[in-house]
Amino acid sequence: MKIRWIAAITVSIVVIIAVVASFNQGFTEEEKTVRVAFFPNVGHAIPIIGLEKGFFSSNLGQTTIQTRIFDSGPQAIEALFADSIDLAYVGPGPAINGFLQSEGKDLKILAGAASGGASFVVHPNSKIDSVEDFAGKRIAAPILGNTQDVSLRHLISEIGLKPAEKGGSVTVLNIANAEIYTLFAKGDIDAAWVPEPWATQLVMQLNGKRLFYEEDLWPQKKFASVILIGRMEYVQKHPEVVQKWLDSHYKTVDWINKNKEESKTVFNDFLQKSLGKRLPDEIVSESLDNIEITADPIKDSILTFAERANSLGYLGRHGYDLSEIFYKTQVESTQEVSITDG
Repeated sequence: MKIRWIAAITVSIVVIIAVVASFNQGFTEEEKTVRVAFFPNVGHAIPIIGLEKGFFSSNLGQTTIQTRIFDSGPQAIEALFADSIDLAYVGPGPAINGFLQSEGKDLKILAGAASGGASFVVHPNSKIDSVEDFAGKRIAAPILGNTQDVSLRHLISEIGLKPAEKGGSVTVLNIANAEIYTLFAKGDIDAAWVPEPWATQLVMQLNGKRLFYEEDLWPQKKFASVILIGRMEYVQKHPEVVQKWLDSHYKTVDWINKNKEESKTVFNDFLQKSLGKRLPDEIVSESLDNIEITADPIKDSILTFAERANSLGYLGRHGYDLSEIFYKTQVESTQEVSITDG
């Protein structure tokens, strides 16, 4: 009897240890990691500065933060669909496309990150003094369907012109920002619609003329240019981690807006550490001054952006529904965010 009693206790202890070990292992692997994507642009100052200052790491405690740097929103969306990232800072275009491609199931907008921060810059040898001079010109914008591309093509339509591929007189080149810089330097394009810091680089380094800031074309001069999105499977499984990330997100917004000069230094230090080169201080300073760091997603601008993208044929032929694109949050007066099931 004694032997059986000891054996029973031993088996129970083994089972308890196995259950606890299994629980701890699952907690460590799933609950303790968040994978975040962003770009090395000033519009992504929140993740860059927040991580550099330790706001995210200190608030998330034992949670491991894995970061991935991308060059474009579509790349980040593909990574999110492939379950390679959990949170991402992207423009409204890729976020809308990703939401619709997944039928509203795989991602939603959690918060805003930046407003404005894009400009239309004219080459010094090009005769463009107003939008009426676009006919016959070669104008560049980043990747097809991104924020600047949609804005450019919408404006072309608004002034009664068409892009060359649709039989019109305006040649629109969709190329990476770095390539836009090269073509601008060579004089192979007449103008470019680009985000910061590229817009300021074209002005300060290549003598470009800033024809207008994009925010001048929007109500109250505000529009969402960068937003924070989440992979819904991760958000629903780990609301505590996402809650802490959002708390840090809001804290970083507040810090940046109260410490503009130091923010510029932190951003340039990040470029040096991550990319191996710094931008001239005056370019970083001007670029950050040309963008508003805000956690407000400016919902109306995102809905307007979707209307424009749809009119360009970017959202398919069967209409679209963005009624559930914003994840349900409650923003308190203290700028804390409470996550609820969306």
